[in-house]
Amino acid sequence: MNQTTKPYQLPKVAESLGRLDGAVAMVTGSGRGLGRMIAETLMAMGANMVLHDISEGAPAQYGEAESLTAVSEQLSVGGARAIAVTGDISQEQQVEAMVRLAQDQLGPISILVNCAGGDIGAQGQKPNPNGALDVSLADAAAVLQRNFMGTFLMCRAVCPGMKARKNGAVINIGSLNGHQGVSPEVIYGCAKAAVIHYTRCLALEMRPHGVRVNAVSPGPTKSARFLATRTLDDGMMKDSVSLDRYAEPMEIARVVAFLASDSSAFVSGQVLRVDGGATLFPG
Repeated sequence: MNQTTKPYQLPKVAESLGRLDGAVAMVTGSGRGLGRMIAETLMAMGANMVLHDISEGAPAQYGEAESLTAVSEQLSVGGARAIAVTGDISQEQQVEAMVRLAQDQLGPISILVNCAGGDIGAQGQKPNPNGALDVSLADAAAVLQRNFMGTFLMCRAVCPGMKARKNGAVINIGSLNGHQGVSPEVIYGCAKAAVIHYTRCLALEMRPHGVRVNAVSPGPTKSARFLATRTLDDGMMKDSVSLDRYAEPMEIARVVAFLASDSSAFVSGQVLRVDGGATLFPG
């Protein structure tokens, strides 16, 4: 480190959220974007972190870091420790291997945040066409695998341990698209709707065992991928007292941190739409 480079600092978080000292958290898709901000926030509260991305080089796609290992080294400051695991969350054997490696190195996972996903088709880009009747079968399958099946497989690998220990918190990341009719991104919306309903079903099963399961559905959020791949509304980009704008990643991460902490000790089976009031319908 040269003399002009400042040491990396984890973000400030409200003391009212409490501490997560001794907890082990795993956040899928945390090499970059919203997942990384969630990981940083949980680490700032004292949790040790299992960082995950689909490949070692994934964080470099939108210029956020050189590699997943580089992210883990950067975030391992203070008392918290971060390790990196890579793999495809839609593949059962890879999921089991990642969870086994993580728990061998850090201990039992007590917080699971399923953030990996996205409207990404079979060729690694947004499906095109992307409507209810014209999306290709290959793209539809890829989006469902990346979002719903990935969340399902991660929960299936981690939650039995939480159940046995009578302790744990799961936070699944949904989307506003999972709450309302949309076009395009129809299959993505359907996949996120499945994630949201799975959250409720899993919460019911985990209730007798003291494991809390909730979901967060963010509104449009200024992650690097969002900024690089969307046609942006200049008015929504401005910092303003108005809630009619894009969310900052930290605004989503703080809600996830609340659901991961003892501040939400009696909250389970809930879905929080964090969108500045953009969607005001019930449910």
